Amino acid sequence: MASRQEIGKTVSEQRKALGYTQQRLAELTGIHKVTISEIENGRFTGSFDIFERLLDAVGLQFNVTTKRHELPDWDEIDSLFSEDD
Repeated sequence: MASRQEIGKTVSEQRKALGYTQQRLAELTGIHKVTISEIENGRFTGSFDIFERLLDAVGLQFNVTTKRHELPDWDEIDSLFSEDD
């Protein structure tokens, strides 16, 4: 599953590709500009309805899939427990 930050980045890129500012997208969707900014920055914790309206406005959609559990490889394990700052 994509993180909130990844979703927000995709929304931002799509909005810009369509030539919309956050203000214009707010006018089109009725979603406050601050809320759009929160979504694009991965900080939104509001309703699914708002997410869905915003995604629809920029031509995106949610896809639900079975969660995959992936174990880190050895290099990632070493970096997780590294004491270097």
